[in-house]
Formats: sequence, C-alpha cells, structure tokens
Amino acid sequence: MTTNSFQVTYWEAANPPTEELLLRILIEQGLNPYSWSNEPHDVYSAHKHDYRKVIYVVSGSITFGLPVLKQQVTLNPGDRLEIPAGTVHDAHVGADGVVCLEGQKE
Repeated sequence: MTTNSFQVTYWEAANPPTEELLLRILIEQGLNPYSWSNEPHDVYSAHKHDYRKVIYVVSGSITFGLPVLKQQVTLNPGDRLEIPAGTVHDAHVGADGVVCLEGQKE
C-alpha cells in the first residue's frame, strides 16, 4: 500500500518472520538497524524526522497515522513501513506492546 507520504508492505507468509530474518533484510537494504519497543497503549503525538524511517514490526502491533491526510495503518509482525523525511505522523501502540526494528536513510 502506498499513500502520498508513506509505503506499507504487509508480511504475506503464513508465519511471522524471526527478528534475525528482519535484521538481515534491513542490512541487505543498506541500513544499520536497531531495535526499540514500547509498552501497551503507548502514544507518540504528531511529529516528524529529518530522515527517511524504515520500520519492521517484530512482535505486537502499532498504528501509525498521518494526521494531515486523516489516514492510519496498523502494522503487525513482519509488516514494513517507510516514512519519508519531513512527514508528520503519530503512533499508537497496540494492546500487546510492540517491538520494532528500524533503519534510517538520509
């Protein structure tokens, strides 16, 4: 799924990927990935970054929103989100918390 400001790729295999596989994918894409996590129902208010953000969900879920476009997308294990630099977005962590791998592109 592609919108004006972000691109989502849903994991299509029956089983979710391992963290090791997602790390390898990010490294093969030329990124230097790191892990982060949040507790259930944590919220990030609208903000932006000066870099392109690439995220894979390892476990749990998180919903990202584009307030200006009034769009949201929920990511589950294996799903990938790419947010261009300067894109205002927010996020709401799901009921089970979330663990993500992230890489940044200039």
